[in-house]
Amino acid sequence: MHKTKCNLTMETKLKRIEKLSSENPKAEFKWLIQHFSKENLISCFHELGRKKVVGIDGKSKDDYEENLEQNIESLISRMKGLKYYPAPVREVKIPKGNGKFRPLGISNIEDKIIQSMYAKILNAIYEPVFIQESYGFRPGRSCHHALKDVFNYLDSRRYGVVIDIDLSNFFGTINHRKLIQILELKIKDRTFIRYIVRMLKSGVLADGELCKSDDGTPQGSIVSPILANIFAHYAIDLWIKEVVPAHLQGAIHMVRYADDVVICACRKDTPRILKALKGRLERFSLKLNPEKTRVVDFNSAMSERGVKQGTFKFLGFTFYIGKSRKNRYIVKLKTAKKTFAEKLKLISVWCKNHRNLYRLAALWKSFIVKIRGHINYYGVSHNLIAVAKFVHNAERIFFKWINRRSQKRSFNWEKFFLYKKLKPLPAPRIVHCLF
Repeated sequence: MHKTKCNLTMETKLKRIEKLSSENPKAEFKWLIQHFSKENLISCFHELGRKKVVGIDGKSKDDYEENLEQNIESLISRMKGLKYYPAPVREVKIPKGNGKFRPLGISNIEDKIIQSMYAKILNAIYEPVFIQESYGFRPGRSCHHALKDVFNYLDSRRYGVVIDIDLSNFFGTINHRKLIQILELKIKDRTFIRYIVRMLKSGVLADGELCKSDDGTPQGSIVSPILANIFAHYAIDLWIKEVVPAHLQGAIHMVRYADDVVICACRKDTPRILKALKGRLERFSLKLNPEKTRVVDFNSAMSERGVKQGTFKFLGFTFYIGKSRKNRYIVKLKTAKKTFAEKLKLISVWCKNHRNLYRLAALWKSFIVKIRGHINYYGVSHNLIAVAKFVHNAERIFFKWINRRSQKRSFNWEKFFLYKKLKPLPAPRIVHCLF
């Protein structure tokens, strides 16, 4: 009962901030640090996942909970005395499936609590002012909303080009000084800003070595996504939405999901857009990746005349122009070839590494979960064939490795099909309709 009341109180205060920001996009906020109360921080603590990886102090959520109220009171006391300093984040490397690794920052439990409260407040302030075409890490928005936006815009226009933007190490090159200057446009609470500076300056502990930099927000930090969105909003979104159109001959439409950016425009405006974008990014210490940034002809009318058009990738899908059942040229999308191969490789590695650790029933149950997850993400309009092909290939991979648990084959295909009939895999289907 006490916890519910605290949540309601915090939610009410955050809604009030959101309302003020919505009614006046230029509103300034002076008294934010007061929201770091005992009740609010305890609420943030309970929202943290119990199985999260621990930070450099080695403390789990269970450890911290043993003396929760005393720990929170101590934390608040240090914050009031300006004696709270976030610890460095512990870097772990997550395999991406293509032989490369994605660095992930793991914070201490105490820092996660503070970051969670910061994320709530920053979301309340900035969510009302973000543009509609920004989708990454925002409540009520997902990759599929971004895909649908790109699909519908291209489908409604039968001419133009697509600029596939690739930002070089976006999260790692966000300049701290410029980010703080952006935050200070709306946030006038100096203590609130001071602790954000300390978070950014806390550093990363990688392979036993502490690294500090004036750039970057650690991926994996609770507050990192909203800080990255705020930076991109002022550096890219507002500029393309409000400034660029007045200098072009044709229309322009941008869709951004975190650091994945797609710009739809007219061919004649492309050189001007790219030149201006490069200069704009340099002002904010960001860079285009020239090797991966591409200009793609995407014109349905030209396809009808026999002129081959290009393709581009966005959020794991390849967009292309294909024929409909009525023999019309339309916008389509499918799982990107590279992504398709990487996902199958991950399935193969998982089957190989786990085949002798669990019984068949447990392995099959986990396999079903993986297949369902793939269908739930890649099951979009026009992509049913690719999803069905993935399920078929993944099934054959599972069959291959389940028969290598010993020298004696566990299954033949006939027995496997009978087993599958008793515990069927999820059927490939369209989960997300784009039109």
